[in-house]
Amino acid sequence: MSGDRLLRIGLISPYDFASPGGVQSHIRELASQFRDWGHRVRIIGPCSDRSEVNDKGFIPMGKPISLPSRGSIARVSIAIWLRPRMAKLLESERFDVVHVHEPFASYVCLGILSQSQTTNVATFHAYPGSRLYHIGGSMIAKRYLPKLHGRITVSQPALDYISNILPGSYDLIPNGLAIKQFQDSINPLEQYQDGMINLLFLGRSDKRKGLKYLLLAYSQLKWDWPNLRLIVAGPGNPDGECQRIIAERGIEDVVFVGEVSDEDKVRYYVTADIYCSPATGGESFGIVLVEGMAAGKPIVASDIPGYASVLRDGVEGILVPPKDYTKLAESIAKLLQDPQMRDRLARNGLQRAQDFRWENVADRVMAHYQVAIEKANGTA
Repeated sequence: MSGDRLLRIGLISPYDFASPGGVQSHIRELASQFRDWGHRVRIIGPCSDRSEVNDKGFIPMGKPISLPSRGSIARVSIAIWLRPRMAKLLESERFDVVHVHEPFASYVCLGILSQSQTTNVATFHAYPGSRLYHIGGSMIAKRYLPKLHGRITVSQPALDYISNILPGSYDLIPNGLAIKQFQDSINPLEQYQDGMINLLFLGRSDKRKGLKYLLLAYSQLKWDWPNLRLIVAGPGNPDGECQRIIAERGIEDVVFVGEVSDEDKVRYYVTADIYCSPATGGESFGIVLVEGMAAGKPIVASDIPGYASVLRDGVEGILVPPKDYTKLAESIAKLLQDPQMRDRLARNGLQRAQDFRWENVADRVMAHYQVAIEKANGTA
C-alpha cells in the first residue's frame, strides 16, 4: 500500500541510531518499506558515530548518553539546547507525518513532538516501560498527548502497560521482519558443520536477556549430549557471573562470537539446530523469535508476556518459566530427543512468521497514518 498520495515522513528515534537495538531496527525497516513505495522518509535521532549509519536520509540530532533502563542500557539524548535546531528542521522538511517512537524516552522525540505542527503519530514499544513514568514523567507525557493524532503499540503487553498510564485509543501493530532475507538460499557457517548439535543464543549481554540461565541449563545437558555446542552471538562481553558459571562447571564448547552483521546473523540462525531465548522479562515483543521462526528453527523461550504474544507454546516452540534453568534444560532435551517435534515446530514457525512481513506491517502503519491525517485535518 502506498497510500492515497506520497508523503513526507519523519521517523524519530529516541535511541542512538549507531547502536544495535530493536527500536532502531524497526525504524530502519519501516523507512525502507515506505521508500520502496515512493514516500520521502527522513530518520532523525541521536547518533554516536555517523559513519556507522548506512542511511542517506538519516539526520543526526545530538550525542547520546548511557542511562540504566529496565535491566539494560538506553543510549538517549537529553540535549535540550538542540530545540532551535529541531524547529529549523521541521520548518525545512515540511513533514506530512511526524512519527515518534517511544516519544517520552528521549528529548529528541519530546522536543520534536512539542514543536511539530503537522500530523503526529507515536509508537510505544516498551514493556514494562521507562522509569520516567514513575518519577513524574507521566505528567510531562499527559501535557503533550493532545498533540498526538495517532497512537500505536507493538504488542498486547505494551498496550496493557501504556494504556494504564496514558489511557486512550491505541492501534496494535506488531514489529515486522524482512522475511526475504531468510528465504534466500543461505548457507550455514562451515566451521559449525562438524556433526555437533548447535544451540544458538543471539542478543545483547544485558542481564535481562538471561544468558546465565541458558549456561546453567547447558551445563546439565552436556552430560547426556556431549556433542552439543552453544553459540552465543551479540554485542558485549559475558559478565562475571556468566564467566564464573563456565569456569566453575567446566563447561566446554561454548563459543562467544560477539557482535555480528545482519548478513551473518541470518547465517547463524540457519546454522542453529535450536534457537534459545531465555529472557527474564522487560520484552514488549519477540523479534528474535520471529527471526528464528523465519529461519525455520524450533525455539525454546521464556514464557513472558512479550514472547507469548508472538510464539504459541507447543505450536511454534516451547515456552518455559523465566529463570527456571532446569525446565529450560528439560525442554531443550525434549527437542533433542524428538526430531519429528523439531520439524513440526519449525514448519509451524515458518507459517507464523509470514504474519510479520514488513509489507503487511507497513501497510497497517500507513493506514493508521491516513486516519491520523484525517483527524489532524478535522475530516475524520
